[in-house]
Amino acid sequence: MNFLAHIYLSGDDEELILGNFIADSIKGKKYLSFPPGVQKGILLHRRIDHFTDTHPIVRKSSSKLHKNYSHYAGVIVDVFYDHFLASKWDEYSRIPLENFVADFYKLLQKNYDLLPAPIQNFLPYMVAENWLLSYANIPGISRILYQMNIRTKNIVQMDRAVNELQEHYQEFEQEFTGFFPLLENYTAERIKLL
Repeated sequence: MNFLAHIYLSGDDEELILGNFIADSIKGKKYLSFPPGVQKGILLHRRIDHFTDTHPIVRKSSSKLHKNYSHYAGVIVDVFYDHFLASKWDEYSRIPLENFVADFYKLLQKNYDLLPAPIQNFLPYMVAENWLLSYANIPGISRILYQMNIRTKNIVQMDRAVNELQEHYQEFEQEFTGFFPLLENYTAERIKLL
């Protein structure tokens, strides 16, 4: 799962949301330096990633991309799945996506000093280009993949993966639709145990 899913799966708890969002920037036990609620969000993120990365449905999605993108296939599937979450948002949330995203950006600004430096660095671009809202359409996904490709120094030409998304759109959509409710249930159970 990419940013949007991690934020959505955190529910209404602001510290859980923050931790879940920043988790990829926090390695090993460095999470222990954060407030307890943020720590829980970081640990939740790690559990969501493990559940997702090892699930047969997600592996089926990744297998369609592995030949061209090697170990980046899973990262690309995360972006594709965020696209389906954003494009079907009304099926998952009563809050309009625009409002959800705007509230999230406000939360980040309010807690700016808590954010790791890499996130502080990309936050202005994330907000200005409205990454989370752009997930809902193909041109937005294309821009996200292009930006990811730049960050990986064009190693695997990740930006071309939008072609596979369009070519296998219904398959990826069905796989997301089958997987996401399972992830929602898993996450709800994990949150109870935090």
